[in-house]
Amino acid sequence: MTDDEKAIRALVEAWMACSKAGDLSAVLDLMTDDVIFMTPGGKPFGKEAFAAASENMKNVAIEARSDIQELCIFGDWAYMRSYMEMTATPLGGAPVRRSGHTLTILRKEADGKWRLARDANLLATEKS
Repeated sequence: MTDDEKAIRALVEAWMACSKAGDLSAVLDLMTDDVIFMTPGGKPFGKEAFAAASENMKNVAIEARSDIQELCIFGDWAYMRSYMEMTATPLGGAPVRRSGHTLTILRKEADGKWRLARDANLLATEKS
């Protein structure tokens, strides 16, 4: 495993841990300033909208798992195909489980850190 692959896998683990801890500042540092997220049925959105949506989820416990199924690195760019499972439990509420595939583009920035640059998220709510 190359140093870049180790760094990208560490980024994914950090994202999961920071999301679980509710550390929005740390999550935001794992993405580029020009990041774009795409989700089913919605318009693409960036870092500011991600932060605003995360602020609205302060009372929600997040548990997530990502299974990287493919990771290819091309110089300072990489793509990653993953399967994710996530459970969001609002304070005093019932858990909502979502799962599905993601396609992520990452970029190694001038400071040498890999960050998420684009993310197409196909998670859907699981039927009980």
